[in-house]
Amino acid sequence: MGKDKYENEELLKYGFPEDIWFHVDKLSSAHVYLRLPSGSIDLAGANKAEAKQRLLDAIASVPEEILMEMAQLTKENSIEGCKAAQCDIVYTPFLNLKKEDHMEVGQVGFKEESFRTLIKHVSKDKDTVKRLEKTRVEKPVDLAKEKEERDNEERARRRKIIEERKKADKEETKRHLEEKELKSYAALQNLEKTSNIGVSKTGSIEECRQLEDDFM
Repeated sequence: MGKDKYENEELLKYGFPEDIWFHVDKLSSAHVYLRLPSGSIDLAGANKAEAKQRLLDAIASVPEEILMEMAQLTKENSIEGCKAAQCDIVYTPFLNLKKEDHMEVGQVGFKEESFRTLIKHVSKDKDTVKRLEKTRVEKPVDLAKEKEERDNEERARRRKIIEERKKADKEETKRHLEEKELKSYAALQNLEKTSNIGVSKTGSIEECRQLEDDFM
């Protein structure tokens, strides 16, 4: 969560793909982030339709209780929102945020409005706010370093997936070749048995001549 517009700007710069962004709708507020497990939003190799569905699935995976807690935190950390009896909270995947050159510090837009979800008419829940305040931890964070470490881990994870896939494909190819060889060997054995029908084990000259006469 950013304390002011400058911290909000840094969070926008170094956010994770797994982040979900919360804000008081139409009022100034802190940018509050919910970070999902690493790799939970993976758009690698996805077309536009698949990417959209994965983002929607990620949002849908967040329990209602967590969404309500995030809404309370967001309302509480808005100068205007915390004074209002009720306010709406908007949330969207971080990947849906859009920062353009003409925007002010801390200001952000959306790539697709359809990814915006509203929690309507949020009233202050004092018990929830009090409980969450007890878990507050404030510490200096190197956002750039944190993002770099995350990206390195993600690249390593994807390399491992690719290597495992290549290994599986190689083993599958080997299995198909072995099956093909076995089928060829079985067919050859069957052909030899068919060709030897009526031939005695002695293989005498007379028997060979008899076979030639039969063939002619």
